Amino acid sequence: MEKKLLIAVDGSIYSSNTLHYLERLFAHLDDIRFHLISIIPCNPSDTAKEWFDELELLNMLSKEEQKRYAAANRYLKKAVEQLGRNGISPEYITTEAKISTTSPAAEVLSVARKGFYDALIIGRRGVSKLEELILGSVSCTLLNKCHDVPVWIVDGQVDSRKFLVPVDGSHFTLQALDHLCFILQGNPHAEITLFHSTAMFAQTQDLSKGYCNQFLPKEWCEAHKDDKELYFLAPRQMLINSGFPPDRIHRLKTKKGMYPSRQIVRQALIDDFGTIVMGRRDKEIVKGVFGSVTEKVLAMGVDTAIWVVG
Repeated sequence: MEKKLLIAVDGSIYSSNTLHYLERLFAHLDDIRFHLISIIPCNPSDTAKEWFDELELLNMLSKEEQKRYAAANRYLKKAVEQLGRNGISPEYITTEAKISTTSPAAEVLSVARKGFYDALIIGRRGVSKLEELILGSVSCTLLNKCHDVPVWIVDGQVDSRKFLVPVDGSHFTLQALDHLCFILQGNPHAEITLFHSTAMFAQTQDLSKGYCNQFLPKEWCEAHKDDKELYFLAPRQMLINSGFPPDRIHRLKTKKGMYPSRQIVRQALIDDFGTIVMGRRDKEIVKGVFGSVTEKVLAMGVDTAIWVVG
């Protein structure tokens, strides 16, 4: 099956980092389709917002907005050329410079949902967590609002093709693994390490409550239901069932530290993992007193791509 990726770009160094990341992971593969989108905000009258289509809005742009629109199209052309030079065929790439009367984040999210994309990819600007809270950012807004499309946040230049996948036996972990299995099916580059932290505030969930059966055959789940390391075995079996080579699946367990989020980021830094894949709680589930592990990893991660699923 083809995988459809939506990539938000704006001509900045952060967008270039995102393109570089995609080149490293998906060069010379023919089952990935890339749609590059650049959002050009405009401020027409309320009447124009309600009744005009995008072509009519284009004719109403101010001179400054017209310059931004032209610059976006030039960058999109250069982005396709860059990807082509680095192993991603232009025939697998489409582009769109989209005029928006709403916020860039809302526009990108709307496109992601309507197009049934398998993932939304965006580069993160080098701002602190406090600055994001005060000023807001597209990546921060998308993460808060987008629970139905996996979001990949690329921070800095990422060269490593090694994936770190924290596992704790939860439904959210298996959701993240399911996404990873689909995206990396047939990928000759990636290596995956399943990582479990037994830090003081880490928890191991019980897979025997029906979650296993959602992702693996019932017979397999029944045969392994009493295994104390099911939180390792189930993700590994999911990867193998998807065709991922067993010799490129590793496991790592640590007891160091107090907080699993710190251990995840620390391990990624020490062992040069380029991507961290995180499952996220459902919106309805209340976070614990120490907050979300995924949010903490996002706040601390640098020069890493972080996939947030769920």
